[in-house]
Amino acid sequence: MDIQNLIRPTIKALKPYSSARDEFQGVPADMVFLDANENPFENGVNRYPDPHQNKLKGILSKIKNIPNQNILLGNGSDEVLDLIFRMFCEPNKDNVIILPPTYGMYEVLANLNAIETIKVILSETFQPKVEDILSVSNTNSKLLFLCSPNNPTGNSFTTHEVEKLLTGFKGIVVIDEAYIDFSKEKSWIERLEEFPNLIITQTLSKAYGMAGIRLGICYASTEIISVLNTIKPPYNVNELTQQKAIENLNKVDLAKIQIADILKERDILISELKSINFVSKIYPSDANFILIKVDDANKRYSQLIEKGIVIRNRTTQYGCENCLRITVGTAFENKKLITELRELQSL
Repeated sequence: MDIQNLIRPTIKALKPYSSARDEFQGVPADMVFLDANENPFENGVNRYPDPHQNKLKGILSKIKNIPNQNILLGNGSDEVLDLIFRMFCEPNKDNVIILPPTYGMYEVLANLNAIETIKVILSETFQPKVEDILSVSNTNSKLLFLCSPNNPTGNSFTTHEVEKLLTGFKGIVVIDEAYIDFSKEKSWIERLEEFPNLIITQTLSKAYGMAGIRLGICYASTEIISVLNTIKPPYNVNELTQQKAIENLNKVDLAKIQIADILKERDILISELKSINFVSKIYPSDANFILIKVDDANKRYSQLIEKGIVIRNRTTQYGCENCLRITVGTAFENKKLITELRELQSL
């Protein structure tokens, strides 16, 4: 596959903005910076951040065992996804394929970029319908979004089905791995070199507990990453975000402990939910949340709100009628949830 044939002509012809920090490539120690019109009085954030986030990428490179040049960082995964749209999709011409029920921002970003959305509903077991996906795709189908583990269902897509899509789809396959750290399945990062049309997105919001700093991560070929770097804003990841990410990524052992605790609590929560008489189904989960089917999702959601517990009502999503999505909390929070659910059984 020739990736160049998929990139928008205007993007290939684009001359990126060159920031002051791009032009100076020397060692910053003992240098007097009078190039970027910054306030000269040091306060920790008076200078522009590293536009390439080299130190942060270096840490991620060691953790993920992938070269820096295969990494792009963004202001949350949503910016990363938006950049992918801008790179490959011609407004009012191209289309993307999504697989409901899935993460809602794919369609929002498509609409923002004037891109048609083609929907292929997941199977009853929430797996991709490969033949249906390939049959509806056409020469203008530039992106296929696979959320695995999937949000809101929690399950991972089978390796065999994903492989068929990677080899059969003629555009770019974006695998959203926001919840991969909670799954027993291996990340597709390990097979990045096999598929030139593969892009993987991850985040520090979930397993690493940094939702507040908004840092999204993209892994792809150097060919794709180099183009994404030309179209991203020059200082898209601010200094405070970079500092906090570096600080927390140097505590990987703590993240592993927290992930193990969440997985333990997930199992306990699933076990306890089986005893609630208005819960008719508990879907398998490879994420830090559980999707359950209840008798009346709107009713149960409102009842829990009154009890001071906020979950997500997913009943309006394809295939999720009367379904609630529950994030795995602390042991205390999960016990409170189960206690309140048991009390609701008698109402």
